[in-house]
Amino acid sequence: MQLHELKRTTKNRSKKRVGRGGKRGKTSGRGHKGQKARSGHRIRPEIRDMIKKIPKQRGYGKHRATSVRGDRIPQVVINIGTIDKYFADGAVISPATLHEKGLIKMRTGKLPSVKILGKGKLTKKVTYEGVKLSGKVSGATK
Repeated sequence: MQLHELKRTTKNRSKKRVGRGGKRGKTSGRGHKGQKARSGHRIRPEIRDMIKKIPKQRGYGKHRATSVRGDRIPQVVINIGTIDKYFADGAVISPATLHEKGLIKMRTGKLPSVKILGKGKLTKKVTYEGVKLSGKVSGATK
């Protein structure tokens, strides 16, 4: 006997078409009442009900990286008057040099981002590296 010679021992019940009218009569092989007896019946998956009951988590969506991150280092603000006071003419202003002078502290082992604001007067020429500048800072060379 070969595989292609095998015959079924039971009738294939999945091919039985029910609910088409004709000679079946009354419920037409659909049993009595209920959702399964209706046309176009579709039972909602049970897992969907469980998923819908789980509360939504915070921090998902368009801005999730900015709203929940606890490891983000806040920006440090330094005024131009402070730079004039602590730095000599021709100095390079960077987060590392500001840390050396004791003007900023390390946060969680990293140097924070620095923004320089235009409060005060700058009488010396300095160069900025790796810092953000506000619009009021004039005569700045990067």
